[in-house]
Amino acid sequence: MSLAVQIRQHGGPEELHLADVTVGEPGPGEIRIRHHAIGLNYIDVYHRTGLYPLNMPATIGMEAAGVVEAVGEGVTHLKVGDRAAYASQPPGSYCEQRVMPAKCVCKLPDAISFETGAAMMLKGLTAQYLLKKTLPVQGLVAGDHVLFHAAAGGVGLIASQWAQALGLQLIGTAGTDAKCQLALANGAAHAINYNTEDFAARVKEITGGQGVKVVYDSVGKDTWDKSLECLRPFGLMASFGNASGPVPPFAPGSLGAKGSLYVTRQTLFTHIATRESTQAMADDLYAVVASGQVKIHIDQRYPLAEVQQAHRDLEGRKTTGCTILTL
Repeated sequence: MSLAVQIRQHGGPEELHLADVTVGEPGPGEIRIRHHAIGLNYIDVYHRTGLYPLNMPATIGMEAAGVVEAVGEGVTHLKVGDRAAYASQPPGSYCEQRVMPAKCVCKLPDAISFETGAAMMLKGLTAQYLLKKTLPVQGLVAGDHVLFHAAAGGVGLIASQWAQALGLQLIGTAGTDAKCQLALANGAAHAINYNTEDFAARVKEITGGQGVKVVYDSVGKDTWDKSLECLRPFGLMASFGNASGPVPPFAPGSLGAKGSLYVTRQTLFTHIATRESTQAMADDLYAVVASGQVKIHIDQRYPLAEVQQAHRDLEGRKTTGCTILTL
């Protein structure tokens, strides 16, 4: 038996309940892993609320780190006793132990702790595909400005540091002055409090009226229209989340009027669809963390039994950096 957090219906944090579940043996292509730490991400809120619907009852959570306890037929990159970490479909990481597909599970280097591994996989791999793969048609080179919303969040702090390492001038937005200072302390070249400043006007001021080549936006509805105003001609609007709600329908013709803009909606799980791509991205993340260029900030820890409060704080924008559930 394993302790797991389940939901029986979509709804608020009160729908998260601890339950005993049976954990079996891994089948072909699967492993059984015992978690040491679990990552908390905004996609977990989408699963809980039903924005991304799940079949009930469901265990949510996309990220964790622990030790491999059993290996199914055909799994060759992991063995019993390996330290491992993952960001992976299907949901189910809010538990002590689980059987899951091995494809997206990667060995965790000894130099990286379980807590760091659990905190960084989904957010770090997201930052990796944004900065390395989700690029404007004109490309990105050292010195270019990019706009990154929610720069004091888990993905944002990793992206700010990684962008600095790549020589990019990252303009971060956040909802408080303290969060703006945090982004600046982690490599952002500029930080804008979107509650007290017009971020589109400030971006134009910072870039000498040119705008940025790319906007990376996990906020959604509240930032969409002004983000388009921040782009230079042929710029890329890269949406990867909906923290304020889904982006409403818009007329594609408006993109032409604003400068022949590009729009894309990215998800991590397309990028980690194969074992090879997952490992390559993880190796890139491990290397930049091991080098010290990117530090993983775990600013909140909650026991698994306090998962309801963790979700309330996450949705209330009371968190910064990464958050983990402890066992």
